[in-house]
Amino acid sequence: MSKFTDIINGNKPVLIDFSAEWCQPCRMMPPILKDVKKQLGDRIRILKIDVDRNPAIAQKYQIRSVPTLMER
Repeated sequence: MSKFTDIINGNKPVLIDFSAEWCQPCRMMPPILKDVKKQLGDRIRILKIDVDRNPAIAQKYQIRSVPTLMER
C-alpha cells in the first residue's frame, strides 16, 4: 500500500478506477479511461485497483460499489 500512497500523494493528479473482475460495468471502463488518458496525456495518472485483491485500500476509501472513480 505504500507504493499506492506514494503515487496518489505525488505531484500529478491521479484518477483511481476501483473495479472487480466479476463486475460487468467495470469492463466498460477501460476504453473510456484510455480516451481520458489520450486527451490528458502525461498530465494525469490513471490507476486501476481491484477491490478483491486490494481490500485494505478499498476499505480505507470506503468503496461500497464498483465501478467507482475517485480523483486524488
